[in-house]
Amino acid sequence: MPHMTTHARDTAGRDTARAASARGADGRIPAARYAVLPIAPAVLEQLRRRDDAGRPAEPYTDPEGDAPLRCCLRPSRAGERIALVSYAPLRRWAAATGARPGAYEELGPVFVHGEECEGPAEGTGYPFARPGALRNLRYYDAAGRICDGRLLELPEAADEAVGRALGEAFADPGVALVHVRAVEYGCFHYEVRRPAGR
Repeated sequence: MPHMTTHARDTAGRDTARAASARGADGRIPAARYAVLPIAPAVLEQLRRRDDAGRPAEPYTDPEGDAPLRCCLRPSRAGERIALVSYAPLRRWAAATGARPGAYEELGPVFVHGEECEGPAEGTGYPFARPGALRNLRYYDAAGRICDGRLLELPEAADEAVGRALGEAFADPGVALVHVRAVEYGCFHYEVRRPAGR
């Protein structure tokens, strides 16, 4: 069965006591300042038939939960049907913009729901922003090439730290988009594009 062990999963969502410290006084996660993009529904439909490596998806029932889902940007729940598929995060953006990332077009594993889902909840903060987690922010230019990046260890105020890091990235006018990844396994988590007019 194509699933990862508890140790091999990203630990987003596991430690609710620590994650609660990133919430406001009313218990809500503050809204993200920069728009976070999940994998688009049309792309998910393709990936659920055949992934970016050309393999058919093999959905299975998640026995543990906490797999970081890139379709709705939350951890999975035990008993949900999910699939681990290969995904090329730059591919469709490059095709739409005329960018030519060349060797920078990477392919890697991501978890998605095995069937169509509700997508991300509105008004939430940055996905998988668990205090103590290590994140790699990769900056890409308009040609689709890595132009910079940074390592970020998330503090207790994890959402604020991610927002500041993205602000620093987009302060460079040459940065067109940022990919946020887990450090331990290098997995792509989500994309943030330069806000309009900035």
